[in-house]
Amino acid sequence: MPTVLRTQGYRLFFYSNEGDPREPSHVHIMRAGAEAKIWLGPPVSLAESQGFNAGELRDMIQLVEQHRDSIERAWHDHFSN
Repeated sequence: MPTVLRTQGYRLFFYSNEGDPREPSHVHIMRAGAEAKIWLGPPVSLAESQGFNAGELRDMIQLVEQHRDSIERAWHDHFSN
């Protein structure tokens, strides 16, 4: 599970086994036992969430939008091997 970013108490990461066939590019976000899955899009959008409130989800979408290019590069670097 490579971590691609830690910020504001969030850990953004990929699961190494993302299914076969592999799902479109996305990132998982975890904080204090809650987890969400965000599609990188475009547009960046919520796939699923457990334990986050609506405000936290809005913040996470903005965070992913701000770092989308670097997250996508990390996705392709990790899964192209």
